Amino acid sequence: MKLGLHYWNYSTPADPAAIAPTLAETARIAEQAGLSSFTVMDHYFQMDAYGAADEPMLEGYTTLGYVAAKTERMTLGLMVTGVMYRYPGLLAKIVTTLDVLSGGRARLGIGASWYEREQLGLGVPVVPVGERFERLEETLQICLQMWSDDNGPYEGRHNRLTETLCVPAPLSRPRPPIMIGGGGEKKTLLLVARYADACNLFGSSPADIAHKLDVLRAHCDAEGRDYSSVEKTVLAVQPALADVDAFLAGAAEYAKLGVTELQVMPEPGRSPVEFTQEIAERVAPRLAAIG
Repeated sequence: MKLGLHYWNYSTPADPAAIAPTLAETARIAEQAGLSSFTVMDHYFQMDAYGAADEPMLEGYTTLGYVAAKTERMTLGLMVTGVMYRYPGLLAKIVTTLDVLSGGRARLGIGASWYEREQLGLGVPVVPVGERFERLEETLQICLQMWSDDNGPYEGRHNRLTETLCVPAPLSRPRPPIMIGGGGEKKTLLLVARYADACNLFGSSPADIAHKLDVLRAHCDAEGRDYSSVEKTVLAVQPALADVDAFLAGAAEYAKLGVTELQVMPEPGRSPVEFTQEIAERVAPRLAAIG
């Protein structure tokens, strides 16, 4: 079982001048501990369910560029890119830039986006859910075309590109892996089966994950996709440090379902440096033995 760190909160410590060194030190500890991935959110306001909207928040891909310069091995990505926040052709270039500058460590995490408060607040178009999923599928198609030998046009319902040049090409081979976040059974998991290298599911319980993976398997069968070729990842909801034994027992249940990466989040109000150091000491060595 691989372990990833999802860095979602920039409020601790409170001094904005401490954000960069705290982020760098957290990433250093995570990499030294052998964590496989480092992700940040694609939000501009903090989520209402987890804090005040005016708490500190950084733009995700700029943040990952900074982390790339401070690390050498971990996979880097957003969890997950909101499809409405960037034109698809520019998104492909942004992820390619991260991949080239990080030495081939970028992963495109992407989803349908949902946080209307920040979209309305910052002037991002708010469209119906059905259209968001149409745009998500077109974005996936455009990124795949831009990361191929086809430099020709793309024409969809919502996007028209006259040429899909992407030079330099990504260093990742055959291209940066694509991870779709979310557990929507009719659309999201269908798009996973159709386009993605990995899924990311909300780790509410092993029973819920088992159900979602059964749905994914059915979509893979219908699409003629090898279910085993989709990497299964889970964002852990259960606090990792409150009861390490219970957390590892849950991880073992996820592993039995085929989950190969589990992401943990620093606890609200706690120093992410201290959290990651404790993860490195108490969780990472034991989790690595699960599989």
